[in-house]
Amino acid sequence: QVQLVESGGGLVQPGGSLRLSCVASANIFATTGWYRQAPGKERELVASITRSGSTNYADSVKGRFTISRDNAKNTMYLQMNSLKPEDTAVYYCNAIINGVPAFRWGQGTQVTVSS
Repeated sequence: QVQLVESGGGLVQPGGSLRLSCVASANIFATTGWYRQAPGKERELVASITRSGSTNYADSVKGRFTISRDNAKNTMYLQMNSLKPEDTAVYYCNAIINGVPAFRWGQGTQVTVSS
């Protein structure tokens, strides 16, 4: 079972930026993605990237977030700019196989956008 460790979250003011990182314990050949879960809401996929670098974004983050991955380092990133209070959530990473998360969830990293 691949282990996933997210980091980089924190408290930031509206309009600010954060860069999240996700390190996997093994090389992941599948598409990978960033999910988030806000209090009282279901976990949602916000961005995904194939091994070759093709990306997709949820409409709510398009133009503000950028997903990337370094296959040699088993690491994925999420650059988040122009953050809004509604981006507040715990952010998780995972591989996506047949459209569903493949591995056990990590602990996530908390992102709080507030003045």
